[in-house]
Amino acid sequence: MSVDIDARGLQCPWPALRLARIMRRQSRATIVADDPVAPKEIAALAEERGWNIGAIETEIGNGFAISRNN
Repeated sequence: MSVDIDARGLQCPWPALRLARIMRRQSRATIVADDPVAPKEIAALAEERGWNIGAIETEIGNGFAISRNN
């Protein structure tokens, strides 16, 4: 199951923190964040944790699809 995270309007580090919290329980998530720093922080978090990350386009804006390997 994938969880959609709408982090628009949140300043970093909140989008990455929200993603980390969701990924403790889920193996896949989609996140949309409009803070210009968010893509860099989300990518760094995914790399640190060994998650797969891919850019996506959603109905509410550009975002990322994240998944764990396990």
